[in-house]
Amino acid sequence: MLGIFLDTETSGLDPKKHKILELAFKIICLTTGQTLETFSQLIAIDSSDWQQSDKTSLQINGLSWDTLQQGKPLGEVQKLVHAIFKKWQLVRGKAVFICQNPSFDRSFFSQIMDIPMQESLLIPYHWLDLASMYWGYAMAQHLTPPWETGFTKDKIAARFHIPSEALPHRALHGVDHLLKCYEAMLGFPKKPS
Repeated sequence: MLGIFLDTETSGLDPKKHKILELAFKIICLTTGQTLETFSQLIAIDSSDWQQSDKTSLQINGLSWDTLQQGKPLGEVQKLVHAIFKKWQLVRGKAVFICQNPSFDRSFFSQIMDIPMQESLLIPYHWLDLASMYWGYAMAQHLTPPWETGFTKDKIAARFHIPSEALPHRALHGVDHLLKCYEAMLGFPKKPS
C-alpha cells in the first residue's frame, strides 16, 4: 500500500472563491517508509483570482503575486500529477491520501482534478487525517485524552518532541512535517534500520 502524503497552500479557505496556489506530495511505501517520488509545484492564477485572496491565508503561506509568476498553469500541473499517479498506479485499493486536513486539501485538489476525472481514473477516495490517527493512538495507549492536549499537527508534533512546522507554511514543508508526525506515532513496520 502506498501513502500519498499531501499538502496544499491556497489563496483562502473557500474553494468556491479561492484558488490552490501550491501542491506538494510524497509517495511513500507504507511498509518500508521509502520515498518513491516527491512532487512540489507552485500554480499560477490570474490577477482577478489573486484579487480575491484572503490576506490572512497569504500571511500564513508567505506567497506573493511575484512568487506565483514562477508557477505553472493549472492544466500543466494536472498533466504532471496525472502522469505521476499513472506511473505509480495510485488507484483505489493500492493507495490512500494522508493529510492533516483532508476535507480542506481534497476540496482544493479537486481544482486540479475534478471529481469526474478522479472517478474516471479511480483516484483513491480514502483521505485519511492525522488528527483522527492521533485520536485513536492516544485513546488506545491510554494517554491524556486528545481533547485535553489538542490535536492540531503542531500539538501532535509536540507530543512526540518534534518542532512545530516552520513559518511561513509551504506545501512541501507541510508534507515533511506530516511525515515526521506520522512516523513518530505509527512508524513503518518494515523500515530498514
